[in-house]
This record gives sequence, structure tokens and C-alpha cells, in this order.
Amino acid sequence: MHFDQLLAMAAELGKDKTKVMQFPENWCQGRTAFGGLSAALLYQAIRQHIDSSRRLLSLSTNFVGPLIADNDFSIDVEVLREGKNSAQVLAKVIQNGDVCVITQACFGAERQSSVRVDVTKTMQLKPVDERFTLPYKEGVMPAFFQHVALCLQDGNMPFSGADTSHLGGWMKFKHVPEQMSEAHIIALTDAWPPTLLQMYKQPAPASSMSWYIEFVEEPAIAHDAWIGYEAVTHHSKDGYGLEDGCIWSEDGKLIALSRQTVALFA
Repeated sequence: MHFDQLLAMAAELGKDKTKVMQFPENWCQGRTAFGGLSAALLYQAIRQHIDSSRRLLSLSTNFVGPLIADNDFSIDVEVLREGKNSAQVLAKVIQNGDVCVITQACFGAERQSSVRVDVTKTMQLKPVDERFTLPYKEGVMPAFFQHVALCLQDGNMPFSGADTSHLGGWMKFKHVPEQMSEAHIIALTDAWPPTLLQMYKQPAPASSMSWYIEFVEEPAIAHDAWIGYEAVTHHSKDGYGLEDGCIWSEDGKLIALSRQTVALFA
């Protein structure tokens, strides 16, 4: 089952909270759903409640507990407030009576303002070289890796004993979507492993606890385009790390900013 099929099912849950859906095991990361999938499904359900004239400003996601494959789950969407220009929406994934993932989204309509500050960040990535796309290795990589193409350019593979926590490269879906939306970018951004895993000398678990992504503007990206990703770790101590990322178009335009807190178990 490819990503767009799962999005279509989540959209139906957004319209009717009595419906349920499942996802196959090949979208898992360990025993739970790949986090980018969970966040994207919640966003897609939320989007059904918000007028298309309002773009996504930010999405804040907390991974509360495991979301298990091949088991029914529902999505509960609550519009917290909808004003003249903005809206705040809360959504939860519920499986077997437990909340597994919770997301709050903020949407805004365009408005007049005399204040403007242009983006000062610049992309450091080089053009895509598809020869360096990571091959999927069953049993070695998370199962969901078979759906995404990651072209590593800066940093190293997890558990390689690297002396840096910087990570960067290019990403896209192997099954090319009909249209590239915020939901696709949300999922792809979380496809990269935590930046700190490359510093481990041997396999050890890590888990995203909370994740925040802000969109600079509504993305206008070709459905088959590569998307750039650059991330740095600001701090890691006592088993928790804080990392920031930038998401870019191929021509170097900033699409979104990402921040996550990662729990380390070794």
C-alpha cells in the first residue's frame, strides 16, 4: 500500500470519526508506525476541517505510545478555535482505547502587513547524485525505508562511530505521488534517522518524543522532485538530544523548519 492510499483513508477518518483504518507492517519503524506516517495521517485528517484558503503554519506532534500495524485505529479531530484569519486544531490517533499520537496544527490565511523579513539561511547541499541513494536492506533498516529514497550527502550512517552529528541529503518517495503536499513533506522529513545515531559505535535504540515543523510558505514543488534536508544537533545530555533541520527545494528555496527532541537509550 503506497502513501497516497493511506492519506486517502486518513481523509475519510477526518470526515467521519466513526470510521477506522489500518496500515501494513511495511510502514513500521520497529514495533510502531514510522513517525512521519503518523504525523502525516493526522495532518490529512485535520485538513478536512480547514478551508483550503488557510495554509499550514505549524504542526506539533508528540509520540505518546506505539501505533501497531494491522490493527484498527481511529482519528479524533477537534477544532479548538477558528477565527477570522487563523485556526487551531487538535487531533489524536486512538488504538485499543489508548492515545498513541497527538498533534496540534496551526493554520493561517494571508493578511496585509508592512513588516517583511526575508530568509537569510542558504542551502549548503550540492546537487543530487542518485548514485549515493541508500539501498534498502531488509532486516537491517526500518521497514518503511522501502518506500522512501534517501540520498545521503553530509554525515554518516547510523552506528558508524562518526565524530559529527550533522546530517543532510536529499529525499523523495519511491512511488511518485500525483501531487506533492504538506503531508508528503511531513512524512519525508521524519524519514531521516536522528542525527545522533551516527555517533554510536554499535546499534542502540533511540526514539523521537516530540517533533515540531513550521512551514515558511505553502510548498509549490514538482511531484517527482527531490527535497533537501539539513540537520544539526544543538545539544545532547543525560539521554536526550535536541536537533534542528531545514527542508529545501532543489533550487535552494527554504520550505520548512523542523525541531525534535530525541530520547537515547544507550
